[in-house]
Amino acid sequence: MKDFQKYIIPENATIKKALIQLNEQSGNVITLFVVDETGKMLGTLTDGDTRRALITGLNLNTPVSEAMNTNFHFFTKENLDVSKFALFREKNFQLIPCLDNQGHIIEVYDLKRRKTFLPIDAVLMAGGKGERLRPLTERTPKPLLPVGNKTIIDYNIENLIQHGVEHISVTVNYLKEQIEEHFAQPHDDIQIQCVREPQYLGTIGSVRFIEAFFHDTILVMNSDLFTNIDFEDFYLHFIENKADMSVAAVPYPVSVPYGIFHLEGNNITGLTEKPTYNYYANAGIYLIKKELLGLIPEETFFNAPDLMELLIEQKKKVIRFPITGFWIDIGKKEDYTKAQEIAKHM
Repeated sequence: MKDFQKYIIPENATIKKALIQLNEQSGNVITLFVVDETGKMLGTLTDGDTRRALITGLNLNTPVSEAMNTNFHFFTKENLDVSKFALFREKNFQLIPCLDNQGHIIEVYDLKRRKTFLPIDAVLMAGGKGERLRPLTERTPKPLLPVGNKTIIDYNIENLIQHGVEHISVTVNYLKEQIEEHFAQPHDDIQIQCVREPQYLGTIGSVRFIEAFFHDTILVMNSDLFTNIDFEDFYLHFIENKADMSVAAVPYPVSVPYGIFHLEGNNITGLTEKPTYNYYANAGIYLIKKELLGLIPEETFFNAPDLMELLIEQKKKVIRFPITGFWIDIGKKEDYTKAQEIAKHM
C-alpha cells in the first residue's frame, strides 16, 4: 500500500486529534503510526491505546507520544520475513509497516486487503493457440475463455495479487490484441504488463522479452491453469530448501488392471495384483532464481523442461513442490467442463 499517509500522525498531535483521525477510519483499519518531525516511526496508536490512556488519567490534550505503543512490529526491505505474515494473520494484525534504514515508513502492508506480500515477480505465458479447444479458441484466446464469472487467466492474476505480487507480466502472441485490451486497465490497482512474443518460443522462451525484474525470485506459469495453489507455501518451500528452481507438481497415480510379475530373468519371483504406481507430474508453475533466466537462449524455441534439464546438468538444485489443492490444465474440452463444474461451487 503506497497511499498510507492517512495512517500517519505526528508525535506532538493530541489524543483528541488522534481520536478524530481514528474515527475517520471507522469500518477500516483502526491504527495510526506515530512519527517524529523527521518522519521516523516511533510507535503505533490504536483505539484501545487511546481508551487506556484516558482511563489512566491522561486527557484529550495529551500528546499521542504519551499514549502510543513503542513495542511495534515492522519489516525492512532487506529483511522481509514472509513466514511472519502467517503469524500476523493468526493474531489478526492488519497493518504492518516497512521501514528504511533510518526508520522512515516506505510502505505499509495491509493484511486486510492481501493474504501476504511475496517478494517475487510473476510471468504468465499466454501466447498459445489452444488448438485442442477449437472451435472455442478460434476467435478467443484460451486464457480469456470464461470459467464461471471470470476468465481463466483472471483466476491466476487474482491469486497472485492476493499474495501481494505487484509486478506481473503476461507474454502474448495468438490473438494478442484481445489480451492486451483485457489488461489495459489495472486489476485491483495492479497494472498488468503485456509483452509481445515475436514468434512461438515454447513454454518459457518468451521470458527473455521481459525488460526488467524487480525481485530476485521469478514465478513463471502457464496462464491457462485453473488452480488454487498457495503461492506463499510455494515460495517459503523454495526459500527453505535453498533451491535454484522449484517445480510445482501434481500427484499422478497410474493403476494397472492386471497382475504384474516380479522377474529375475525368466523366473517369476513374485506377483503384485493390480498395483497402483504414484508419480508426480509437472504442473506448469515454476519458481526460479532471476540470474538463471540468462541461460534461456534468445529467440529460440525453449520449454521449461529444457531449462530444468540444463540446470540439473549444471548441478543446480531443482526441487519439487507438491500441490495439495485443485489443479486443472485446461487443454481439452473435458478439462474445460471440469473447471466449469468446480467454479460453480467456489
